Order: sequence, then C-alpha cells, then structure tokens
Amino acid sequence: MGRPFSPFLSLDSLPTSAELREWLLCHDQAKSIVHVPVSTFFVGHLPYQTRNLGPHAPFLIPQDRPQSAGFLNSVSLVWKLGSSGSRQFFFRVLGFAKVHSSAIIGYARSQLSNDDLRKRVAGYLKAEKNALQDGKSVTSKFLNIITYVSGPYDSKVGFEQLESAIHTREIVEMEGPDSDQSTRRLFYLALPPSVYPLVCKMIHENCMNKHGWTRVIVEKPFGKDLSSAEELSRQLGELFTEDQLYRIDHYLGKEIVQNLLVMRFANRFFVPLWNRDNIANVQIVFRENFGTEGRGGYFDEYGIIRDIIQNHLLQVLCLVAMEKPVSVNPEDIRDEKVKVLKAVQPIKDEDVVIGQYEGYKDDPTVPDDSNTPTFATVVLRINNERWDGVPFIIKAGKALDSRKAEIRVQFKDVPGDIFKCNKQGRNEFVMRLQPSEAMYMKLTVKKPGLEMGGTQSELDLSYRERYQDVVIPEAYERLLLDTIRGDQQHFVRRDELKVAWEIFTPLLHRIDCGKIKCSTYPQGSRGPPESDALAQRVGYKRTIGYIWKPPTLQSEL
Repeated sequence: MGRPFSPFLSLDSLPTSAELREWLLCHDQAKSIVHVPVSTFFVGHLPYQTRNLGPHAPFLIPQDRPQSAGFLNSVSLVWKLGSSGSRQFFFRVLGFAKVHSSAIIGYARSQLSNDDLRKRVAGYLKAEKNALQDGKSVTSKFLNIITYVSGPYDSKVGFEQLESAIHTREIVEMEGPDSDQSTRRLFYLALPPSVYPLVCKMIHENCMNKHGWTRVIVEKPFGKDLSSAEELSRQLGELFTEDQLYRIDHYLGKEIVQNLLVMRFANRFFVPLWNRDNIANVQIVFRENFGTEGRGGYFDEYGIIRDIIQNHLLQVLCLVAMEKPVSVNPEDIRDEKVKVLKAVQPIKDEDVVIGQYEGYKDDPTVPDDSNTPTFATVVLRINNERWDGVPFIIKAGKALDSRKAEIRVQFKDVPGDIFKCNKQGRNEFVMRLQPSEAMYMKLTVKKPGLEMGGTQSELDLSYRERYQDVVIPEAYERLLLDTIRGDQQHFVRRDELKVAWEIFTPLLHRIDCGKIKCSTYPQGSRGPPESDALAQRVGYKRTIGYIWKPPTLQSEL
C-alpha cells in the first residue's frame, strides 16, 4: 500500500516590523506538501544525510516507516523573522530524497512569483559538508517543489486560491501508483497571535482536508496573560479539536531537555537523590550576551518573563520536578506536568528581582518610562512531598556576560565533613542545554599528589565529544516530525497553558502597574546585584573560581 500524501501548510502575514520568531519548514519523507511562511529568508540549511543515524533514529523515523527502510528523507529550511536579532540559526533535517513527491507552498500578502520565492530561498541554502556528490541536483529539485500563492489572511478569495493550489497538487499525487488515496495537511502559522483566530477560521472554512487529517501548529506567545490566553484557546477550540492543535515550544525539542525523562527515570541512583532530602535548590537559567538589537518595540510589549520564563523555562521546570508518569504515553506525561504546575505556590514580591540593561531605552521604539524587564529572577516553590522547601530559582536575561541555558541542581552540604569538602563547593548536577550540550556532575575528589587535599572536578558527558559520529537533530526538526506523526508529548496542552498563566499573571500585572520596579544593570554583567543576593538568601551557594570547561579529545600518537 502506498503512503498517504501529507500537505504541510504555513502562513505568514509578512508584518512590516521585525517582531516574529525564527522558524523553519520541514518536509517528511512520507510525501508531504509543506506550506511555509514567506518573509525575509536570512538563513537556510539543506542537509543530505544518509544511513548513519545512530541511536537517534527512533526519534526521527515516522511510526509507519520501519527503521530498516534505508535512510530518512526530509528537508529543512530556516528563516528568521526577527525575534533573535541578527543572529543566524541553522536547523538540520536528516536527508531529503523523494522531493518529487513533496511541495512547498508559500502564502503571504507580498506579490511574488514562484521564481521570486525560489531565488530568495536559494541564496540561503547550502549543502552539508558530507553531502553526496549530487547535492546541487538535490537542491535544484528542492527549489522546483516550491510554489507561491499571494493573498491576505482575512480574505476568503485568497484561501480559496490556496485550497485550489493544494487540491491540484493532491490530485496529481493521489493519481500516482504508490498512493493510498489519503492526504495529510499541516498548517504552520508564523503569525502574530492576534490573527490566529481569523486565519484559523479561514482555514476551517476553506482549506480543511477531505481525505485525511488536518493539523495546525501555533507558536508562542499564547496570549499575554491568563484572560487573553483563555480567550485565544476558546476561539481556536471552536474551530479545531485539541488533537488537531499543536502549541509548539522549541525548548521541548532540545536534546538535553528530552533526555530529562530518560535520565531521571531510567537510572536507579537518581531515584533516592531527586528530592528535598538531598537537593538544596534548583536553578534554571537562560542568559544572552546581546540585547534587543532593534527589536525593542516588539520586546517591550512582552518582556523577558513572558518571552522566556513563562513558557520555555517553566516547561523545563515541569520535566525536572514532575513525578514519574505511568507510561511514556503523551497524555500520561502531560498529566504529570499539569500536576506539578498546580502545586506551584503564588509568587511573592520578595522572591522576584527584575532589571533593565543600561541603554535599553536608547532604542527609539522603547518608551522612555518603560518598566519592561530585560532580566528577571523568580523563585518558585512547589508545595508537594518531593519538593517542599526546595527553591526553584528561574533566571533569564539579555545583555549579560555570557550566553547559555542550563539546569543546575545543587545538593545539600555533606554532613560530618571530615575532608572539609564544603570549602570546595557543593555537589551539583548540571545539564547544559546550549551551547555545547552536556551533562556533568561537580564533585570533590582528592587532589593529585602526596597530600590528602580535596579539589573540585567533574564527571562529564559532553555530547560534542562523546557522540562525534552521531547526528543530533535540531529542536524544530524533532517537533515538526512529531507533528506529522501525531505525537503531542512535546507540545503544550490547553489545561497546561492555563495553569502556567495562572502562576505568572498576578506577578505580570503587578509589574505592568509599576508595583515592582526594574533595577538597572550594566551590559556585559551578571545582571542586577539583587539577583545574586536573592539566590543566596534562598540557599544557593555559588562556587567562586570554578569554571566548567568542555573536554576535548586528542588522538593518541
């Protein structure tokens, strides 16, 4: 039996301000049409990877394709819509063959021809360093499957034209010898959330699939507070069922984040340690060494808490703190995430530090009286048996002294410390999300030599060194393939979104009303000094002078 034909649709309104997020399109090997947002394409990556997928293959091969069936065929393209300034993001998808059975259709307001779009995309494509010799041929085939439909997102006529383009492509595919007469459509909405309801209504009225499933991907921010998020959920819920909606958070596609469940629940020695009896505090940190870089007007509408903490870092907290699910079924996992969120206590003002970096208001698009934080430290407390008394220190900031995202689990001091270990610093288990993915345990060991002295060292699993020959998928690659497979484990459920906003909405309203003021901090610093003081007050002990250095492997001569 042939494979179902799967359209993947995405729409972009081409907003004039650079205020959206980096996105990518992905094409699965199982014959899919991909509709992508059309905007300024800054960066693209077209890899061609063959069979050497290593242990990651089960995460990537769709459920209806046996792992023995050669290599995974998929296409990835990245474009930037402004949320991350001028930085370049490269996302990879393993391989792409059978591009003849796929189509990419851009839909936006700009008047472009098919060739215009292809030229725009072509400038940002490059082959993998280990690409096959026919890389140029494959790139050419990829560009030939790209077409474009111009139309507004509030016009029935435009969406009727889009439906006609999809249907024409589907008819051709369904008449092929390998077709089983079914089709699949995946709409990717790279749009401001304010137009989600209108666009979804147009899709529902004009572009629903009559020969298979229809799914819709929407991106954060899912509202600005509890009421706006609930209203958005209500409007989308009237048009699509929960199993048709995929609220994407790319942090849930990161390698280390996805490793959390396996690491916690598949290793016996973590079971007795992962609780309030042994853990002093948990830090979840996001740091950027650059500012808003021309995006100040957009960023000022949201701030660092809405942009990073309420979604990305709170999702990480769920996986660190949740109880063991009864199975790896997506709903069982999401049930446990909701449970731990419901146990988070209301945030107190004394457990919050917010700041703005010097020069933030120099951006002409930022109001002179802005109190929008570019930095925030928030202490969350979970009222359950496992975590009672353990502070979760959530920290995010821009224009800091380094760029990284990590989880830092700090253990309590050693009782009866005969070796004076506490002078060396506490044991810490650190999961580095980016850059240089790694997991390492900080511990005290004997200092080499004749003396019985201690020194700080680590047990280290650095992915770049340990898995040199393994292709590690990018976050969006995983999530888009999960969507095609219908796996919602790494997507945010409606009730989960509601509880997350219930936690942060009161705090955000107090900040918006000016009841909590921003401190100023220099660019290139650690942030406001009050942040370190808050972390120290709730029990975090910083190891002065210790710097983790990713290991390097040198070949033996």
